[in-house]
Amino acid sequence: MGVPRDNIIIMQSQWIFPISALQLTPSVVTSSYTVAKELYDRSRGVEFLFRLGSSLGLPTSAMFTAATWFHRFFMRYSMEDYHRQDVAASCIFLATKTEECGRKLRDVARVCQAKIAGKDVTLIHSESPEVDQLQNVILLTEEVLLEALCFDFVAPSPHAELIDLFDAYQEDSHIAHDSYRTPLCVLFPPRIIASACYVLAQRAVDGPHSASLDARISASPPSASLPTPPSHKPASPDASRFAVEYYGFTEDDIAKVSDALSILLEYYSAQDMQNAPHAAPLTMISPPTSSLRPTLYEPFSQVPHNRTPISSYGGNTPAKTPLHVAEQPERAIPEPGKKVIGRLDLS
Repeated sequence: MGVPRDNIIIMQSQWIFPISALQLTPSVVTSSYTVAKELYDRSRGVEFLFRLGSSLGLPTSAMFTAATWFHRFFMRYSMEDYHRQDVAASCIFLATKTEECGRKLRDVARVCQAKIAGKDVTLIHSESPEVDQLQNVILLTEEVLLEALCFDFVAPSPHAELIDLFDAYQEDSHIAHDSYRTPLCVLFPPRIIASACYVLAQRAVDGPHSASLDARISASPPSASLPTPPSHKPASPDASRFAVEYYGFTEDDIAKVSDALSILLEYYSAQDMQNAPHAAPLTMISPPTSSLRPTLYEPFSQVPHNRTPISSYGGNTPAKTPLHVAEQPERAIPEPGKKVIGRLDLS
């Protein structure tokens, strides 16, 4: 039996934070992290998570669940204390159990080590010391992850809502994938995220001369107040406002959709277009004028990324292993008799 929808809404409420909470995360409050730096590293962590899950052959639903847990974790713990790749690997391993797509811990660690070292997985021996160390890191980080999640594994996805909204706009599923690289899953319910993805994809497909985002999410169509002659035919539905009308959104809901749209567009605008050319058309779309939230992102090319926190030696670190020496050698002291594992910055 599935979880009743009303119970899902109640359980989900503890995981929906106001946008202002991003300025009060443990990473920002207790370390030198800025909001922009944390969001940049979260995006990198989810990218690593997706690559790991894809290499393990996991269903997308498991990866989306793991990505949601990843964002929830860092609402309660600092990125200065837990390396994003360790947390991503633990989220993936936990998801293989809860989503009934089981993978052995050693297999997860082996593929993860291949990603970290930048090698083909066939070159990573399953019995190597590096894989043994990484298994230990994943298990120890998983203990903290379970505590952070309060053993609440329910993670509704906007993709389920998009099944109802999906029409001819195939692009919206891609935008929904990208939404996990942002903190939307801890800021808004799935229905809001799905609507924002749908409206943005619809606008991209319809082209620059079509209705603006403001018109697509307005509480009523622009012509609603104009007198119309009587007709025995039902009014033609406005396709550009389908998502808003389908859900019967209130003014408060529409304000949330507006904020979700502006965050997505800000995320795309922060990309380095040389590395993300697919985002270029989306950056030409004007965000809703009704969203008055503070700026969250800086251009990724301007965000410092030459230093990455070492989970193995930071604060509440769950694992005392030298996995991240390569990224911050001045702070890492390898344990005697253990081989240092180099880590490439692939996320």
